[in-house]
Amino acid sequence: MKDYGFVKVLTADFETVEKKVTEELKKEGFGVLTKIDIKEKFKEKLGIEYHKYIILGACNPPEALKALEVEDNIGLMLPCNIVIYEKNNVVTVGIIKPAAAMEMIDNPELSKISQTIEEKLNSVFDKL
Repeated sequence: MKDYGFVKVLTADFETVEKKVTEELKKEGFGVLTKIDIKEKFKEKLGIEYHKYIILGACNPPEALKALEVEDNIGLMLPCNIVIYEKNNVVTVGIIKPAAAMEMIDNPELSKISQTIEEKLNSVFDKL
């Protein structure tokens, strides 16, 4: 299986982890563009109970601009997704590895940009 994300189990509660992730993203120049609450959506759309699970869509505008300037269709793979979920009283964070995701696109300029973004996301990961 392809290693496509940084994954870490944390000891803090779900809300604290979400706040910490958002704060660390901001320090690296990312904003959260989207927040999808899977638990809420599954309750609303399927009528089922699900564990806490959110998907954050994070964007670093200067890097996104660079990527769009070298590859018009890169928007298909933006923003960078981060998942936070709680299962069996354990909170896990997963952050996409952009370089792994970009391997399917044959564009050396994009590869350099994705490495920069991945370094920033890895810095977020290391601070959690």
